[in-house]
Amino acid sequence: QVQLVESGGGLVQAGGSLRLSCTTSGGSYRSSTMGWFRQAPGKEREYIAAISWIDGTTLYADSVKGRFTISGDDTWNTVYLQMNNLTVEDTAVYNCAARVGGPLASPSYDYWGQGTQVTVSS
Repeated sequence: QVQLVESGGGLVQAGGSLRLSCTTSGGSYRSSTMGWFRQAPGKEREYIAAISWIDGTTLYADSVKGRFTISGDDTWNTVYLQMNNLTVEDTAVYNCAARVGGPLASPSYDYWGQGTQVTVSS
């Protein structure tokens, strides 16, 4: 059973920073791509960042580019999302996801975490 567990969410003031973590567990499963999504109340889910473990390439949505950084550890099990210069518009539930294969830009993933709340106050 593959499981993804996020951590690091919380309440932060506008202009502040948070780092989210997502760890994969489940036997011998190794993803090739991990991504982060977010969904604010009343809005559609947004695909905001992804990383390929194969070649290290990354992808960012325009809404977070230059402020958020996705990275991972050498085991390919844990992915991080460093979020800087947060604004109230970044308030959302953040989910990580994992898959094997597929283009980086594809929002289709096989496994999902339960989500962590990020709230940015003005």
